[in-house]
Amino acid sequence: MEYSVDKTLTDILSAICEIEDFFATRPLRFDFYVADICLKRAVERNITIIGEAMNRLLKIVPEIQVTAARSIVDTRNYVIHGYDSVTDEIMWAIVVRHLPLLKQEVMQLLESDKSY
Repeated sequence: MEYSVDKTLTDILSAICEIEDFFATRPLRFDFYVADICLKRAVERNITIIGEAMNRLLKIVPEIQVTAARSIVDTRNYVIHGYDSVTDEIMWAIVVRHLPLLKQEVMQLLESDKSY
């Protein structure tokens, strides 16, 4: 199956925005995250989508300018295959530390002159 760069970047951006939307009605706080199993699973699902989309993107444009692109794919694999060792702290760090930068980079790529 062939994937388009813009579609794949849009999938990543949509997953990030969905995670952000989860916190639209609750504080962006670790204790709220930990207390809500549905929220945790929804965040994990979107992180796996981001990782799978990044994997597809790297197949299309291996030199894509995304910070830690390979680590994003590795995180997807970790969540899927190492589900029993995924900690709340790791997932929370991704949400608050790594997703804002990824969102910024993806938006810049989508707005660029398309010379990935």
